[in-house]
Amino acid sequence: MSGAASGDSTPVSSRDDLIPFFRAGEKPRERWLIGTEHEKVGLREGTLEPVPYEGEAGIGALLRSIQETDGWTPTAEGENVIALTKDGASITLEPGGQFELSGAPLRRIYDTCAEFQAHLDLIRRVSEPLGLVWLSLGANPIHDVDEIPHMPKGRYDIMRAYLPTKADLPLHMMHLTATVQANFDFSSEADMANKMRMAMGVTPIVSAIFANSPLYRGKPSGYISRRLHIWRHTDPDRCGMLPFVFEAGFGYADYAEWALDIPMFFVVRDGTYQAANGMTFRQFMERGFGGESATLEDWSTHLTTLFPEVRCKQFIEVRGADAVPPDLICALPALWKGLLYDDDAMAGAWELVKDWAFEQRVASIEEVARHGMAATIGGRLVRDLARELLALSSDGLARIDHRGGADDRDERGFLDPVAEIVERGTSPGEEILKRWDGEWGHRMADLVASERY
Repeated sequence: MSGAASGDSTPVSSRDDLIPFFRAGEKPRERWLIGTEHEKVGLREGTLEPVPYEGEAGIGALLRSIQETDGWTPTAEGENVIALTKDGASITLEPGGQFELSGAPLRRIYDTCAEFQAHLDLIRRVSEPLGLVWLSLGANPIHDVDEIPHMPKGRYDIMRAYLPTKADLPLHMMHLTATVQANFDFSSEADMANKMRMAMGVTPIVSAIFANSPLYRGKPSGYISRRLHIWRHTDPDRCGMLPFVFEAGFGYADYAEWALDIPMFFVVRDGTYQAANGMTFRQFMERGFGGESATLEDWSTHLTTLFPEVRCKQFIEVRGADAVPPDLICALPALWKGLLYDDDAMAGAWELVKDWAFEQRVASIEEVARHGMAATIGGRLVRDLARELLALSSDGLARIDHRGGADDRDERGFLDPVAEIVERGTSPGEEILKRWDGEWGHRMADLVASERY
């Protein structure tokens, strides 16, 4: 999505200096776009070993092949290519070698789905000669953290040192998990607040629909979405639900106040990451760090290191879904578009969840992680709530009426995979467990053959 403050050296010294950053993201409705991000867990075909960065068939070689094959522009850290950019999109690396496409900001789901399909075609084309496969799962189903090679990015070294001081599973988050998320625009502070509130409120329902990480170390983990469970045990300072989002009068200042007191991971100067050693952004503004003063670029970077269920930068980022098969990748931004870009649908979705106590909202994440669509929130089955949420999104997309494709239909067809989930009442992860105990006979090769991109 557009609007980041990258390279903006404007100094900041108070909360009031930070509010214009959020306001700069405001856009009129006719300019609203959608950005979709999706990660993939990679394995070596045949052996199912994790993939290191180094070597003739490693992640670095894959990035170089994409660059040479399709004209992407590389970004390097030292001698290592760590990212690629092209036409407003980027390909980046997660700490354990998970591959992420951050798509360009686009208006229609038709466009974002075409972008994703082209990306998959490219990844398959360059991965096959290297003997690599990519899984459409929310977490690595085979390996443990100590088996996963590390990617050569300075920020990840600092995170590996800091996050284990906060909780039990942050290294699992960094090295084993994969997600699909989407980014949405807002027109004003009030619109941002309404979207954040509704999106955070219904996130547990969406997470249940897309729950898809039931296996760990080759066995059922006890969770339908182990990824969700992992995030609950990553860092209580910067992850999870935010109580102030549900309070009357929530706005930019409230989000800034929260972000100001979250410890920073690092300060970046000239491409070098310096560990912040627990310093908050408020302290950075007050006293500096290593002779450096805080800037808007530092603030923009800090906001990317905060991981609530719904995140605010110069757009709103919904973060609650596991990585899923291709048809559901396109369904995720469609579901959220119908809810976030139509006022009636947004109001109806908030009505579904507005009466939940904050403690229920927090507990619902673990409930969904364990039980998927069979979870209960506020005395109601999630599968029933999902049916109502789907209907609201479908009506929203009908009113938005963005058309495309050979038959010039609106975008409601992208919700068909969600409708199938709602109709059967089980998430993708629940279906995987059925096949694991049934036709796959606990054979990992069968799971990989079925769940590869």
